[in-house]
This record gives sequence, C-alpha cells and structure tokens, in this order.
Amino acid sequence: MVTWQVVAGGPLARLDARISRALAGRGPVPLTELLADLGSVPVAAPVLVAAMAYAVWRGRRGQALRAGLALALVPALVLPLKLLVGRAGPLTAETGYYPSGHTATALVAYGGAALLLGRRWAVPVAVLLTTATGTGLVLRGYHWPLDVVGSVCLFGWLYAAGLLVSSIGRRRSSSRTPSRRTGPS
Repeated sequence: MVTWQVVAGGPLARLDARISRALAGRGPVPLTELLADLGSVPVAAPVLVAAMAYAVWRGRRGQALRAGLALALVPALVLPLKLLVGRAGPLTAETGYYPSGHTATALVAYGGAALLLGRRWAVPVAVLLTTATGTGLVLRGYHWPLDVVGSVCLFGWLYAAGLLVSSIGRRRSSSRTPSRRTGPS
C-alpha cells in the first residue's frame, strides 16, 4: 500500500511531502548525520558480522548464514524497487530514493544481530538503532518518511519471522530442560 501511494501520488504521499518539508533540516547536523550513518553498510554490517561470528562460535552456523543472506537480500530487493519507482528525493530532483536502503540495512543488520545474540536487551537496541537511522535520514532530508516506512514494511517481515522462529526454538529447548522444582521430565 505504501509503494502504491508513493507511485500514484496518493493522499499518503501528499501527507508525506508535508511532513518532510516540516522535518527536513531540523536538529543538529552532526547528530542527524551520525544517526543517518547508522544505516550505512560500513557501520551496520560489521555489527552483524560480529554477531554472526558469535553465533558460529556458539555452534549456530545455520542461523549465522541465514542472517548474512538476509543482509545480501537488501540490495537485491531495494535497488530494483528504487529503479522501478523512480522517486525523487526531498531535496533533489534525482531519483532512486524509495525505499530507503539505509533503513533496510539497519533493520536487517541490527535485527539480525539481535536475533543471533539471543539476549533480551538486544531487540530493543536493534529497534532503537533502526528508528534512529530512519529519523536521521528524514531530519537530514535524505529521505521522505514514506521511504523509511516502505523499507520497514519490505524487510520487517524478515525480522518478525526471525523473532517468531527464535522464540519457538527457545520454548522447545527450555521444555527439555529439567526444572529445579519438578526434577527430570
């Protein structure tokens, strides 16, 4: 639906333009630039690679491989969609701004790292880093808000599926672990 609104110039796209005009250029430049850069490959990919190394060390090679493949899917899906939609940027007539590759990279890299780490605190940190990336991109005027939302919609399902699979795996493994109160099962 987001892509359709962007392509058709529907009411959501018009609202997007009003919001972008109100937000672009707001905030301290060094901070908003830093936030936008959180979604760049040189920043986000090493976080995922470190988490992949940790997962391999913990004997979870398959999960590490899937996380790496998910990151490889980002340009494979984003670049053709950018060419197909051909949306101009908020502060330029150049096209190729929808969806946001930086947001997609942040979501997949930080989300994948959170899943691989398997720590309760990692998921909120991944959400925070992805949100910070999108916020920085919009405040700097690099992307329209719908560019960011489109990337979250495009890749959010990968993250949600990973959370579901990881929670099912934890339930299965914990059901085989004897409880102190009940003894062996």
